[in-house]
Order: sequence, then C-alpha cells, then structure tokens
Amino acid sequence: MTKKSAIVIFPGRGTYGKDELGYLARHHSDKTDFIAGVDQWREKQNRETVTALDNAKGYAASKHASSINASAIIYTCALADFAAINRDKVDIAAVYGNSLGWYLTLAAAGALSPANAIRLVDTMGALMEEQGVGGQLIYPFVDEDWRPSRERERAIANALHAGRTDGIAFLSIRLGGMAVLAGDEAGMAAMEKSLPPAEARYPFRLARHAAFHTPLLEHVSTAAFKALPRDMMQPPSIPMIDGRGAIWTPHSTDVDQLYQYTLGHQIIETYDFSKSVEVAVKEFAPDVLILAGPGSTLGAPIAQELIAHRWQDLTSKADFSARQKEDPFVLAMGRTDQRALVV
Repeated sequence: MTKKSAIVIFPGRGTYGKDELGYLARHHSDKTDFIAGVDQWREKQNRETVTALDNAKGYAASKHASSINASAIIYTCALADFAAINRDKVDIAAVYGNSLGWYLTLAAAGALSPANAIRLVDTMGALMEEQGVGGQLIYPFVDEDWRPSRERERAIANALHAGRTDGIAFLSIRLGGMAVLAGDEAGMAAMEKSLPPAEARYPFRLARHAAFHTPLLEHVSTAAFKALPRDMMQPPSIPMIDGRGAIWTPHSTDVDQLYQYTLGHQIIETYDFSKSVEVAVKEFAPDVLILAGPGSTLGAPIAQELIAHRWQDLTSKADFSARQKEDPFVLAMGRTDQRALVV
C-alpha cells in the first residue's frame, strides 16, 4: 500500500452541534483510556464529564456550546479522531488548526502531554466562560462561487471603520473566504448596521462567542499566564503551523517562545487561518488534507483559500466540488464517506 502524505487540521469552537451529539459513542468506543483521562480531569474541576455531555438525550446549546463544555468535548473528539487515522495509509507531515484548534495542534504534535493538553483546553474554556467579553460575527470576503469579491472586501473594511468609530472592532480571524469580525457591543452593532446583507444569512453573529483573538482579551491572556506554567510545554514531535503561518519544528522550537505565543499573541492578535492553509500546501505539498472532527465546517474555508491561490488550477466552488468527487483532496473525518478513506 502506497502511503499518502497528509496534514491534519483541527477545528475550533462551534463544531460540536446537534448532529455531532454521540460522536464519541459512535466513533470512539475503543478510546476508553483517553476519554477516561479527560473525564477524570473534568470531575476534579467539578465539571460535567465529556462522556455525559456526549451521551445526553438531546443537544442543548446552553450546555454543549458554552465555553466551559464545548472546548473540552471538541478537544476529545478531535484528538480521538487523530488517534484513529490509519498510519499504514497516511504519513502525517504536519498539523495545524483554527483558533481553539491551536491548542489541539499542540496536543497532537506532542508539545503537550495528554494531561497538560486537557488542562490547557479546559482552563482556557473556563477563563473564557468567566471573563470573555465582546462578540464575533462572520461576513464573506468571497462571492457565492467562492471567488474573491472586491465589493465585499470594501464592505468589511468599511464595517471595521464604523465599528472603531462607534466602539471597538477588529479582524479576529481570517478564515479562508470568510472574515470573522469581533468587538465590544457598540462595535458589533455598528458593524452589523454597516454590512450589507449577503446570501440571505450574512452578517451572521456567532452565539456564545467572545471577542477571541483581539486586544479585548488581554485580561484573559494575563490570567492564562498566571494559571498555566511554562514547563507544561515541550518541543513537538511533528511540525506545527500556527495562526501566523509560522512553522514550529521538533528541532528548532524554543519552548519559551511557544509558551509566550500560545498564551499571548494567539489570544490577543488576529488568527490567520488562511495563512496556515497557504503555508501547509506550499511548504509541505501534501497529497491530502485531513480535517479532524467533530463537524466539517472548515472544509469550505480551506477550499476558498485553495481557490484564492489557484491551487492545482482551482478557480471556483464548482471546480473544487468536481475535484472532490473525482479525487478528494480535503478529507473530513466528520463525514462518513470521507472518514472511511482515513481510518
């Protein structure tokens, strides 16, 4: 069997929804030791276990989408998926993720032990639950066929200006063809008023999301440095791509810088997922990109970024869809058909 080279991508918040309820039970009944370790940590913090959350009779956004719970269950699903990848089929060249996905990247690459990984993920989830401020909304940079739209780019620039005039506003995440904008309440209201309606759904405000990756969370960064020690991190065993597009390798990683980036820059500055995608395909030239579950919502932003760079002559949503049907490049483990190609 010829192995394919792959880069594994980890999801952020908002990827465990009602369709993902029972994800661990369906896919990972064999990961008992790993899941038990997460549950034991949660029990010590007097928090509901991920097993109980996953086995709930129904999905409740107030419970499953809260920072205190969502981060932990997404971490558990995604790292269990990572462990399920068939290494006889796949050689993993590097890993990266979006937002919360950076913490999962650290765990998968071995820069955090399993015990320290859930400690980081759960601590940050708790800090965001207790101290998170502001909000986020999404608006597209691209048109409905995923081609760059100067009109929409101007609309985003105008909205950021309006948000900063009336309140506080920032570009939180560059997410392929999507802009995630964040601000305080006045800034959010001004941006929502400024942005023209698009595709009958945008601007779309994200529920239960604070102003991630902006200076509004400097106090959260300060609290994280106090709560989490530098010695919990170590050099990774495989390369990682961060939210600037910087590569951290096993033999060149400065652990002090990694700690400072993770609890500093990564929390208070724009997260450039788009750059991560670009660096992944240009620097590592993988045969496939594997998107760990739960969910598969990062598939579209990844495709939009590939189109922006005309990767393998892709120029539109239609091109990407045709490619996926013929010889899929993006394999989402949250989709049954694509999961079968990976595990």
